[in-house]
Amino acid sequence: MTALRALLLTAAVATALAGCNRREAEPDPAPVSAAEAPAEITPADAAAPMGFALTTEYAEVELVLPEAIKPQTDLHARLYAEEVRRLRQFVEGAQADRSEAGNDSAIGRYEKRITLTPAAETGKLVSFKREAFDYSGGAHPNTQTTGILWDKALKQMVTPAGLFRRGADLAALDQALCAAINTAKKARPYTTPVTLGARDWACPRAAATPFVLTPGTVDGKAGGLTFLIGPYQVGPYSEGSYEITLPLTQFRTLLASAYADEFAGQPAAAPAT
Repeated sequence: MTALRALLLTAAVATALAGCNRREAEPDPAPVSAAEAPAEITPADAAAPMGFALTTEYAEVELVLPEAIKPQTDLHARLYAEEVRRLRQFVEGAQADRSEAGNDSAIGRYEKRITLTPAAETGKLVSFKREAFDYSGGAHPNTQTTGILWDKALKQMVTPAGLFRRGADLAALDQALCAAINTAKKARPYTTPVTLGARDWACPRAAATPFVLTPGTVDGKAGGLTFLIGPYQVGPYSEGSYEITLPLTQFRTLLASAYADEFAGQPAAAPAT
């Protein structure tokens, strides 16, 4: 083999491997045409848009943000940039799927809608519920619901590890969440109870479950936490999703000292849906 042929072979192999890596990493989508793309959003004005929408022959996507996010300019800019990037990736993926299927129009246009709604706000914290509706073919669409908890002064997300005391034992909270899920299940037909650590459907751990602040009976305070249980988590898709509210009494002693004063009273919302 000549040196030139060896060099060409090495380059071809490297190109193939790079292609595989790009597919696995799901990189940012390629730039769309100027006709499809809105004006570029710079860091200075990224907080201004309250929504985003893009429709192509392959997909229809939309982002809807609430007015309540406007005062949190850092959070607004961050979420807008992240969500628009995800939506553009979704459009690119829809186009790739159509191309792999030979541009079969029977596949239909994919859809994705991301909507944020206010949950509750205290002196230090503000919380939003994020719902992502996704239809990418198949028997039915899917909706994933997650929570956003933001420290207004520190300008950063608050995770369960930050909301609760370091080293706090959440076993009692796990059990309380599991019991509340089973209570909610009884109100729906053809459901079966779940337990922690079960092989099939199982109760989720509180620290690994999305949640939002629950409005409380005391002004400016949260009265509890509402955990967001998606389809397939504790039962089949037909069973649907659950929103399980636990009152402050279930976790008061677990709260980090920095956030203990952000809670008071009782939940003002329904205990479970």
